[in-house]
Amino acid sequence: RYEQREDFAVVTQPFFRNTLLPLDSTSQPDMSFFAADCFHFSVRGYAEMAMALWNNMLEPVGEKQTYNNFTHDRSKLRCPNPEQPFLSTRRNSGFGNSYLNPEKTESSVPYWAVIVAAVAGVLVGSL
Repeated sequence: RYEQREDFAVVTQPFFRNTLLPLDSTSQPDMSFFAADCFHFSVRGYAEMAMALWNNMLEPVGEKQTYNNFTHDRSKLRCPNPEQPFLSTRRNSGFGNSYLNPEKTESSVPYWAVIVAAVAGVLVGSL
């Protein structure tokens, strides 16, 4: 509903879509990213999420990173590009006034891959 506006935009930031649980050197969950309740993030975890969100806001629509690698590495924090010193929206990412209809967009995973994974899961589970 905001597609025609030039002064406002809503952009989904998918940095957390395919994120895996961070692991420590013994391949156990790295609890330094989580608070004492083991559910919410710690200061370190929130810092990682903030960096991933900032980086996502600078990436063009359609090219956004969909995962966070939990490295606690400040060098992965991106700066605005001199050619595009703004937060990316559909309009300034080259989509113009085109309307994105979620029902008509192609899935990034082919339908047959889901069927193969389901069958493989049933077979492995039955073994």
